[in-house]
Parts: sequence; structure tokens; C-alpha cells
Amino acid sequence: MDRGSRVSGSAHGERVARAALTYLAEPRDPWLAALVGKHGASRTVTAIREGRFPEGSPVTDAATRAMRRWRLRLAEIPQAGDLAELAGRGYRLLCPDDPVWPAGLGDLGDGEPYALWVHGALADLATVTRRSVAIVGSRAATAYGSYVAAEIAASVAARGWTVVSGGAYGIDGSAHRGAMSAQGVTMAVMACGVDRPYPAGHRDLLAAVAAGGAVISEWPPGRPTARLRFLVRNRVIAALASGTLVVEAGRRSGALNTARHASDLGRPLMAVPGPVTSDLSAGCHSIIRDWGGTLVTNADEVIERLSADGSGETAESGGSGRASPAGGRVPDAVPSATSPINRHTRAEQARDALDLEAAVVLDALPARGEGLPTSEIAVRAALEPKVVLAKLALLRVYDLAERTDRGWRARRG
Repeated sequence: MDRGSRVSGSAHGERVARAALTYLAEPRDPWLAALVGKHGASRTVTAIREGRFPEGSPVTDAATRAMRRWRLRLAEIPQAGDLAELAGRGYRLLCPDDPVWPAGLGDLGDGEPYALWVHGALADLATVTRRSVAIVGSRAATAYGSYVAAEIAASVAARGWTVVSGGAYGIDGSAHRGAMSAQGVTMAVMACGVDRPYPAGHRDLLAAVAAGGAVISEWPPGRPTARLRFLVRNRVIAALASGTLVVEAGRRSGALNTARHASDLGRPLMAVPGPVTSDLSAGCHSIIRDWGGTLVTNADEVIERLSADGSGETAESGGSGRASPAGGRVPDAVPSATSPINRHTRAEQARDALDLEAAVVLDALPARGEGLPTSEIAVRAALEPKVVLAKLALLRVYDLAERTDRGWRARRG
């Protein structure tokens, strides 16, 4: 075997290993990122299969628990033929070493995706994300918000800017539709496998996005959505784009999470103002007033903000389009409107009080049916069974989970 064949074989092994990592672990796992950074994906997957850390790796109690979590999902790793079948269905894998990998994802550091699953016509993500804007906002958008999102998306897309969003109802859907109406490029970043249209009512919309752009995800095909996965996904939306625009966002909107990631990455952050009486604009007003975000009202102002880079390089000239935030530190809390729409329900208050492991277990519970046994919940949550049992007891105390004859499920109502 000549050197070129060895290099090619090694690269193929790394790709297969990175595909496996998307099945074995949830994104943004610090222990996995450390192993992959030091030993590479292939050696890391081999170590997980064997249940031992590579030589030279620090073995702590936390690292040992992480290893047990990953090994719970070993049975989910697809075989070579399965990966070929996925490729034949149009689901391809993109890895950090690929020349078309978006450079902005590297700014996530250890939180950079292990790989991305991509479905769609768009091949070169690196090029199209050099001039891009994330347009996000409330799922329960008003007619005003939907119109503004679609209008701005259409106008920036017509000028060659890629529109990035999350495929959801409300502002996300309007942004995707606006970009496509101008025959522009748009990308939908999912919190589930690219083969699972979510929400189901956007099946046709996501198919249209894929036909001219791309639907992408850190999770492998077949993986369902979960509440926490949307929050994890939002950092990718912010990192892919040159800047983020929030059109409408209430006090508890996930769009504010995307905005926070954009601010943390030093990307331009913008918001559209709305009526002071509107709860769905309270988050936008806080971004402008408290987060140092830029008030914008049309596409010209969006492009002007994205093209203004403190280093003198502009997005129009092929730069990243990044800039430092216009204002100070993003506050830990966003002032909330006081109308009933923003008052927390008892269930929401209970969810907010959960630690991360309890929240992950809650996400793993079925919402209907006869429930799942603890062993299967452990695989879904990638947590040890004894940890799952402890968290299920906590969720039961909070009335968020209930036991059935066949296992556990999320509490109805």
C-alpha cells in the first residue's frame, strides 16, 4: 500500500469515526472534545468500544462516568453498509477537516460539532456562510413579525446573503420563505435528525429548503427532538452566521439564547423594535437597550451592520463579517413584560428548577403511550441507570413524570 492509499484510508477512518461520535454522545460534550482533540476521532471511538482511555489521558471520576455514558449507545453505531444507505438517501456527512466546513464553527472551540449531517442541494457551506445572517424569533409570531422577517430575508437573500434559521413555526418559517421567494439561499439548522421534519407541519417547507439550500444537524438521522437539544442547536445557528437578527422574541423565547451565543462569539447582534405594549417584542427591546444590540428596521440596515468590521475587512469583500458587540456585557436576566403571557406556569417553574441531568431525563421520557423502562430511558439520555432512577424520583416529586405498569413517561397535562 502506497502512502497516498494510507492517507486516504486514515481520512476515511476518521470520517466513519466522526459519524459514530454523533451517535455515541450529545453535542458539546467537554470530555469527548478533549479526547478527540488529543487523539483523533478514530482512536477515541476505538477506546470507547474497548472501554478504556487512550494512553496519556487523565482518568477522573467524571471522565469514567462519561465513558460509561458513551458505551450505553454502542449498539446504535451504524455499520458501513448503513452509512452507505444513508448517503444513498441524500444524507451526507461533513467533517471539520473538509474544505467546505464553515470556518465560523471553529469559533465554538471545544463546542465545535464533531460533524454535521447535511441534506440538500447546497454543497459548499464554507462559501455561503461567509455572507450570512441568522434570522430568528418567536414561534408565536404576530402578522407584523412574520411580515418583517420575510421582507428582510427576501431582501438580503436577493443581494447574495444566505439566510440561516431553525425551521420552526413563526419567524423561522417566515425567514426561510422570504429567502426562497427571492430565489436566495437558506439553511435550516435542526435539533433532530435531518430525516425527521420538525415541526411536522413544516415538512413541505423543509423539503423546499433542502431543494435549493440545506437542512443540517449535529444529530444523526433518526434522532428525535428534545427540549434541551434546541438550546444546544442554537449555538450552531449563531456560529454559522456572520451576525444574528432577532425579529420578535418574548421573555422566554429561545431566540434570546441564540442571541446570547452570537454576543458571546463577538458577532453583530441586531433586533427589530416592536410596539412597547407587545410581549413578543420585550426580548428585542432588551437586546437593544441592555445587550448593546443594533436597532434595525430593514435589509439595508442589516447589511450595513454586517459589513462593518472593526478590523477594516467587510463581509462584502469576502471576510467573515464578524464584529465586536456594540455594547456591554449581556445581562444574566432579561427584563420581562408583566402581562399574563409571560407569567410562568407551575410546570415551567418546576422545569426551570431542574439540574441538567434531570432535564435530560425529562427530555428522554415519552409524552404518551405506556412508558419506557429505565434501561431504555438511560440509553436515550446517555446517563447511567442509577442516575436515571434518582432523577426520575425527582421528576416524580415535581409532578413532571409518572410511573406506569410498563415504565415511565412524562406526566400528562
